Amino acid sequence: MPRMSPQLRRQAIVDATLAVALRKGLATTTVRDVAAEMGSSSGLVHHYFDSMDDVLAAAFEQAAGGDLEAARAKVAEVEDPAGRLVRFLQTYSPAQSDWTMQLWLDAWSEAARRPALQQASRRLNLEWHALIREIIDAGVRDGSFVCDDSNAAGWRLLSVLDGLALQVVAHDSVITRHDVLSWVTTAAELELSLPAPPGLPRIEQSAGQTPARRASTGSSEAARNDG
Repeated sequence: MPRMSPQLRRQAIVDATLAVALRKGLATTTVRDVAAEMGSSSGLVHHYFDSMDDVLAAAFEQAAGGDLEAARAKVAEVEDPAGRLVRFLQTYSPAQSDWTMQLWLDAWSEAARRPALQQASRRLNLEWHALIREIIDAGVRDGSFVCDDSNAAGWRLLSVLDGLALQVVAHDSVITRHDVLSWVTTAAELELSLPAPPGLPRIEQSAGQTPARRASTGSSEAARNDG
């Protein structure tokens, strides 16, 4: 490989890991796979990361962290709590692809065996929860929502989103993205004691949309397009 700074070399390893994980999944991505993707040796990967767990955690954090930042930016564009909640649901289930939800499923599955990956997924999951809880609390303060326990309500809504998204990833002909968004909107209305109608603004269906968390992964964009 051409000479790179340590920072760029580390980034290249993370990007290569994401490209391989897209094809093979986190569980079966190895140091040898990553080295082959880069056209380098396994020793190079070990030079920058102490273990494969650390490599996978860094790759997952890049994808899922970009996802979270995109959600925060979209939510911040809206002022009223009801609109922010709808924007959160839309951003949590964007249209591009379902590969990032698959990455989350892989991370949850591997977390018990990989401490670094577990730490990254736990922290990011808590940040997703903090974002929806902040929206709920703002709605309670201004009278838009009624909720005695925003902590529990936030976890329940995230669990509905994740459970339905899993169904779409595994069985995409059974449940559509529009179903997911419609059902979780209804769940939110019940959680927050919103009258129906008007309830929350309904989310329009767009062709070809499936649940997935958005990723900002730099060079992995080409791998997603190829996949």
